[in-house]
Amino acid sequence: QLEVVESGGGLVQPGGSLRLSCAASGSNLDGWRVGWFRQVSGKEREGVSCIARTGKSIVYADSVKGRFTISRDRADNMVYLQMNDLKLEDTAVYYCAAGTNVWSDYFYWGQGTEVTVSS
Repeated sequence: QLEVVESGGGLVQPGGSLRLSCAASGSNLDGWRVGWFRQVSGKEREGVSCIARTGKSIVYADSVKGRFTISRDRADNMVYLQMNDLKLEDTAVYYCAAGTNVWSDYFYWGQGTEVTVSS
């Protein structure tokens, strides 16, 4: 059974950077598309970025294009989300998930890591 765990969240000032990590255990991430999602309390969860199994296809939400970078490290069974030039509106709980389609059919979810952008 695949399990994923997020880490790397925290408090950062606007314009700052954070790198989120998604660590997998129990199985290999190689067979899955991996996505990062975020959710603000009271709002729907939204897709932030996802990376295909091969790593050749990457999708970003318009709101994070040019600021966030997703990558995967097959050797360490990890996926990362580098977040630069953070904005107040990036504040949310960020989730890593493994699935099959760009923004749907995700079956394995982590517990989330909180990102707060505040001055």
